[in-house]
Amino acid sequence: MFFKPILLTKSFDMTTLDIITIILFSLGVVLVGLAFSQKGKSMQSFFAANGTMPWYMSGLSLFMGFFSAGTFVVWGSIAYSMGWVSITIQWTMAIAGFIVGLLIAPKWHKTGALTAAEYIHKRLGKSTQKIYTYLFLFISVFLTASFLYPVAKILEVSTGLPLNTCILLLGGLCILYVSAGGLWAVISTDVLQFVILTAAVIIVVPLSFDKINGVTALIEQVPDTFYNLLNDEYTFGFLVAFGIYNTIFLGGNWAYVQRYTCVKTQKDSQKVGYLFGALYIISPVLWMLPPMVYRVYDPSLSLLDAEGAYLMMCKEVLPNGLLGLMIGGMIFATTSALNSKLNIASGVITNDIFKNLRPKSSDRTLMYVARISTILFGVFSILIAMLIPKMGGVVNVVISLAALTGVPLYLPIIWTLFSKRQTATSNITTTLLSLAVNGLFKFITPLMGFSLNRAEEMILGVTFPILCLVIFEIYYKAKNKESEKYQSYLIWNKENNAQKLKEIEENESAEKAGNNFSKRVIGYGIFASGTGIAILGGMADNGQKLIITTGVVFALLGLLMTRKPKPITVSYTHLTLPTIA
Repeated sequence: MFFKPILLTKSFDMTTLDIITIILFSLGVVLVGLAFSQKGKSMQSFFAANGTMPWYMSGLSLFMGFFSAGTFVVWGSIAYSMGWVSITIQWTMAIAGFIVGLLIAPKWHKTGALTAAEYIHKRLGKSTQKIYTYLFLFISVFLTASFLYPVAKILEVSTGLPLNTCILLLGGLCILYVSAGGLWAVISTDVLQFVILTAAVIIVVPLSFDKINGVTALIEQVPDTFYNLLNDEYTFGFLVAFGIYNTIFLGGNWAYVQRYTCVKTQKDSQKVGYLFGALYIISPVLWMLPPMVYRVYDPSLSLLDAEGAYLMMCKEVLPNGLLGLMIGGMIFATTSALNSKLNIASGVITNDIFKNLRPKSSDRTLMYVARISTILFGVFSILIAMLIPKMGGVVNVVISLAALTGVPLYLPIIWTLFSKRQTATSNITTTLLSLAVNGLFKFITPLMGFSLNRAEEMILGVTFPILCLVIFEIYYKAKNKESEKYQSYLIWNKENNAQKLKEIEENESAEKAGNNFSKRVIGYGIFASGTGIAILGGMADNGQKLIITTGVVFALLGLLMTRKPKPITVSYTHLTLPTIA
């Protein structure tokens, strides 16, 4: 995956009503997150929701965690300039979701590990875990800052507030409810943000078509190549490599692994991936239509200005207040990735560093460390985000390195889920060699006059680590060698899953009540948002029927979710323990 700087420089002249909407939206999201402050009382609850998270909530959270400002800004720029190819690129993410759901997610769930780092410890050893843990944390703090900075930039451009104030506000709000409610707060706010963003997009698309007098104009008044699935820059080879990258990133990123392990069963973990894939078939079409329509409305934008095409279309068609809702939705949807990284980084620090140093620590001590580490990691990320304008190329280099580490960091670990032969040596060697090769062709060879284009860079980044692992696999098979840690891992895995099953059965009623509580909290949030949209629709001077109808539908949906469900009997006979193969 490639990272492109987000350079929003135009002011969008928001009204007072828009700013009030953003403030109310922000308060609502924080209140929903804080509502779960009493649920994170144990490690399993704070980092894994006790393994009882409903699959559809986890799937929506995975979807939102993959979302960033780049969805509307970077891909929106490609949609404005090149057309349908922007949708084709994002469809590779749908394919990745289905592959992960079919193959990788159930393997992660079967491990029974609280974090990916814990799995690495049991499968490859403590020394290997340390290497991957420190590498992950180093990259994560810069990536968290890189997510925070562009979304703060959007808030700065939208409201006129100083950039550092925007960074502090957004970062502080995220730290507040993630440290209070843990994974429940992260996933529940993700679901609320998904619903609100969906409502806003549903309103923007038809109003955009009205601005150019219908769909026909989008067909007739664009370049002949506008609906090509591929072009010279985004070739079939690039898409294949990008699809493989997304599969590995989605299947191996430690924050996303949480989404597969926090549900009850392996089948539920598969549904998480399938839901992600289904959403990424539909959503890119809805997301990319407004900037494509704006190409007809104003075909004069430069390549740089095209990054604001989506927001410009929103500004043209959305009444006062709803532009604030859209921008607020974009801002907090983007912070979903930040929240996920805060929670998983805290989990790694608490479960895989502190707990190893002090294995006899009480649950109360561990939860104290969990919350403090969330705050400290968040504060450090905020400081880096505030320093980005002053650090210049340094941060761009680090972010580029972070992008290049996706396959080298995650693929070797994913491979061990399917192979009993891969060892600590093969994993670390593959990771370090791949990082070296990627860094060489990204930063060194261009200085000597040789550089790879985007497709070549993507293909190299995917194929080299695969080649390394294939060579190791063939070598170990020829030697009839099995990883020395594999059998001990299987024993731990069976015992750990048995313990998890026992805990789920013991906490059945409490967790069922917890799930119902979560649905009601989200429902109240959706009801309030839908009611607010309907009120803003009544004040609008265009698109009143569409906006009011959308608001009423979502308000009724929220109201339906707040109803207390009838008592049901839950059976755990479908939960099976992994067998030692």
